[in-house]
Amino acid sequence: MISRYTRPQMARIWSEDAKLGRWLQVEIAVAEAWAELGRIPPEALEHLRKASFDLQQWHHYEQVMHHDFNAFLRTVADSLPAEAASYLHLGLTSYDVEDTALSLAIQEASQLLLDDIDALREAIAEKARQHKYTVMVGRTHGVHAEPTSLGLKFASWWDELGRHRDRLAQAKEELAVGKVSGAVGTHATVPPEVEEKVCARLGLRVAPTSDQVIPRDRHAHFLTTLALIGASLERFATEVRHLQRTEVREVEEPFAPGQTGSSAMPHKRNPEKCERLCGLARLLRSYVVPALENVPLWHERDISHSSVERVIIPDACTLTDYMLNLFTQIVKGLRIYPERMRQNLELTRGLIFSHRVLLALMEKGMPRHIAYPIVQNNAMRSWEEGTPLRQLLAQDPQVSGLLTPEELDSLFNVDYYLRYVDHTFQRLGL
Repeated sequence: MISRYTRPQMARIWSEDAKLGRWLQVEIAVAEAWAELGRIPPEALEHLRKASFDLQQWHHYEQVMHHDFNAFLRTVADSLPAEAASYLHLGLTSYDVEDTALSLAIQEASQLLLDDIDALREAIAEKARQHKYTVMVGRTHGVHAEPTSLGLKFASWWDELGRHRDRLAQAKEELAVGKVSGAVGTHATVPPEVEEKVCARLGLRVAPTSDQVIPRDRHAHFLTTLALIGASLERFATEVRHLQRTEVREVEEPFAPGQTGSSAMPHKRNPEKCERLCGLARLLRSYVVPALENVPLWHERDISHSSVERVIIPDACTLTDYMLNLFTQIVKGLRIYPERMRQNLELTRGLIFSHRVLLALMEKGMPRHIAYPIVQNNAMRSWEEGTPLRQLLAQDPQVSGLLTPEELDSLFNVDYYLRYVDHTFQRLGL
């Protein structure tokens, strides 16, 4: 999915041209390592360093050979004199090159995604500080609970993305490894010293053990991390969708001049961007199962993982990049309606303060098992009759006998719920 929300750099990383370029980069690093050990003569190395490939010719050879890597070796050999071509791919199996090159691609893609997370966190942090004390009703089970702060909601998102950043950095580090260990990982045809030199040249660590491939638990960890990021983006987008409902209308995703929401109803301003994110999160999650199923390969390797990874790894990276950038633009352009939040706070006529009343009665010495039904019965009357809870409590002798009118009034103050907002922000470093 390439669009204005996907950075061109991400598309380039997963292009065929870039893939073959990384394969050639690894092949040259191997040749240089062999040359250091005296296995490849200097004049052949100079030719190998200047080797190239032809993308069109690669496609042609692949159609004939039905093996994309052999087709790659053929087009590279075309660019070399025969005496140098004989040293190409010396002692290697295809996945010595392909897996090491894939690690390089994932390093690049991961860094872009880390940058995306940083940009989104910055946008959210700005909104969190701006709305630190913007009071709104908190909801549990979709029902009004107690007052909270919009800034705290944003702070929660910011913190969650910080955890994802740590996870992604760890997954990136786990895949900063290469393998140049031969057909089944024994180094029989390519000594460990070559592997060490190659990985050092490429800025990778040596995978301590490998068979014909780097074990796929590393890649599964990476894709699971991307799916987790998508799940959180879905959580945030779902919140915006709920808050944008006509009956709520406390927050609204950006709606550009000239944008339309419905072919039939001109009044519609739908949360289509957030809905899009929720749908794409499902797709991103679906890549986790095949990534896990790629882990138990037959013996030293089969090819069942290969076709899957050609889809899920580039697609997951591109999707995650798209989703992070899209939600960054949503956050930056959010329409926020504090007055509507105040109106919604008052919808239940004080029911959201029931917990404070319960605690106040208990502080006066009333046992909880007595206080709870008293408050609940008055709350249920308020629900049914539409009478303010404060009024019903004042008329209840069991309550008025313990709490003065002034004390009752103090219990219906939203500021009480924002007393520790500063503390939370300081704890987060926001």
